[in-house]
Amino acid sequence: MSDFVSKKISSKLKKRIHRRIILTGILKAGVITTLGWNIRKLQIEDADNYKLLAEANRVNLRLIPPSRGLIFDRHGKRLAFNEQNYKIVLIKEEAGDAKEILDKLSKIIKIPSNKKNKILSDIKKRSPFIPITIAEHLSWKEFAKISVNLPNLPGVLPNVGLTRHYNEYDSFAHVIGYVGPVSEKDIEKEKNVDPVLQIPKFQVGKVGIEKKLENSLRGTAGVSRVEVNASGRVMRELNRAEGKSGANVHLTIDTKLQKFVSERLNDLSASAVFMNAKSGEILSLVSTPSYNPNKFVLGISKTDWEELLNDKRKPLLNKATSGAYPPGSTFKMVVAAAALELGLIGLRDKIFCPGYYELGSRKFHCWHKGGHGTIALTEAIQKSCDVYFYELSRKVGVKNITRMAKKFGLGEPYSLPLTGMTKGFMPSKEWKKGRFGKSWLVGDTLNVGIGQGYSLASPLQLTVMASRIASGQNTNPSLIKPSRQEISHSEVNKKVGIRADILKAIRKGMFDVLNDKEGTAYKYRSIDQKKLIAGKTGTSQVRRITREERERGVIKNEDLPWEKRDHALFTCYAPYDNPDYALSVVVEHGGSGSKVAAPIARDIMLFQLFNGIPPITAYPEEQRSEINERLQKIASKLNISNPNNSLSL
Repeated sequence: MSDFVSKKISSKLKKRIHRRIILTGILKAGVITTLGWNIRKLQIEDADNYKLLAEANRVNLRLIPPSRGLIFDRHGKRLAFNEQNYKIVLIKEEAGDAKEILDKLSKIIKIPSNKKNKILSDIKKRSPFIPITIAEHLSWKEFAKISVNLPNLPGVLPNVGLTRHYNEYDSFAHVIGYVGPVSEKDIEKEKNVDPVLQIPKFQVGKVGIEKKLENSLRGTAGVSRVEVNASGRVMRELNRAEGKSGANVHLTIDTKLQKFVSERLNDLSASAVFMNAKSGEILSLVSTPSYNPNKFVLGISKTDWEELLNDKRKPLLNKATSGAYPPGSTFKMVVAAAALELGLIGLRDKIFCPGYYELGSRKFHCWHKGGHGTIALTEAIQKSCDVYFYELSRKVGVKNITRMAKKFGLGEPYSLPLTGMTKGFMPSKEWKKGRFGKSWLVGDTLNVGIGQGYSLASPLQLTVMASRIASGQNTNPSLIKPSRQEISHSEVNKKVGIRADILKAIRKGMFDVLNDKEGTAYKYRSIDQKKLIAGKTGTSQVRRITREERERGVIKNEDLPWEKRDHALFTCYAPYDNPDYALSVVVEHGGSGSKVAAPIARDIMLFQLFNGIPPITAYPEEQRSEINERLQKIASKLNISNPNNSLSL
């Protein structure tokens, strides 16, 4: 029994010993494994970090400015793009004494004292890791000299950045606009401030498409982790998270047409808007005189800035969308449509024009001093009889006139990506009472009826009006080409909401303006039967003609100071039988709409219809010599080929 017990106890002890040995072995293996893992981590995974500590180095984060999106015309021609820009920047946390570094730099490149103070001020305002631009647009020689001296310039980094450049700037300045260095005001307008905006001289849109589409054109910044040593010198880039370039933008504008329009308007204070009458796509939008937006990108000089500001023709203003003018006689189609819609007059009803319209003791004069005699509606549009439309406007009333004007697109805003757009103005009785504290008078209605008085419209709105008359659709203007997906989901334009017979009568009147011998623009017609133009002249006064002046003879426009001359207007569409295009031209202080604006509009319309310099045979024979000379000059200046063989007489 005792031997059995002894063996049993001995067996249990052996099992315990074996278990302890195994457990001890496992523990030792675990310790060795842990030590081995830590050694591996120290030697391999954390080697870079310990190397940085050992060499007194550190890691900095740096913003990588995004590449700004490009802007193209409807055919893919590049209009705004980014060029290489050699520059140097300073990083506060690496520079030590920034003033000392700037003094050293001044011995290599020229840095004026006032600029130094500005840089030091910017350094105080910005986060220490934000690079401050010291100088840019350096020559390669200057850039190389700084690069060679970098060991003595801690915190200074040479940088090959990007700067904006504009092609065809003389014709596209008012559409595309320009970029400039970010300002405090720009940052204040941001709801959620993009970190990249803290970079001094980072370029953002200031006007035009560049400003209105800033968020999509800007893109998003990237981040770079770099290793720098104790003196601030970059040792290597550890990793980089690339930013996202800005989105590219494709305009509806045709560069060839845009350049022709710009040259045809020459150095006038003028504007023109050319639209597809069915789709609403703007094919050309020009304001003259223009300016060079590249000067703003590089930093415009005081002399150049003052020259632009002091020019009475206002080259910085986009007259095509920001200019608001009395529409003059181009407004008469609105009054005619309102009267026909209300049944206040029929197409055959006639009104007698003796040359003036009497209202109480006051006379409202027709532009044709001798009067037009007895005329009906289409003839009144054709001859632009003021008396006829005085009578119509009195019957219709300002409320109904304004309502019809809005159907035609006047007095309405449009959501184009342009700055400073005007929605024009269509008055009301309530507005006058609130604005001036005076009641609306019948005389006010008469003035509105011929596009004078309180009514205002932009060239863009006049083109929309012509498009709606031509197409019968509620055409709205667009400036950005839609994507394929947007095209597939776009809605077809709805009807304009004006009876077909009314539009037909107005179109006939506009056709006769150019194609009837007694039309106000007959001289400036197209004689190509497949490319006939319908339109309406307009002349809007900018000064009041007194009774005394009328009695002794109204002073001619050419005898007045430039700023007191009438505005010349013309709006049209073509081809007459199946309209594709609509156009409006406004020449500030140009005088007569028929003599000044109409011939310009004809050249522009024919250029588009013939897809280039129009053939001389499209013009009346007696005008061909003069027109040939004009077209020759434009073709030569723009280097436009002549597939139509148009310049041979």
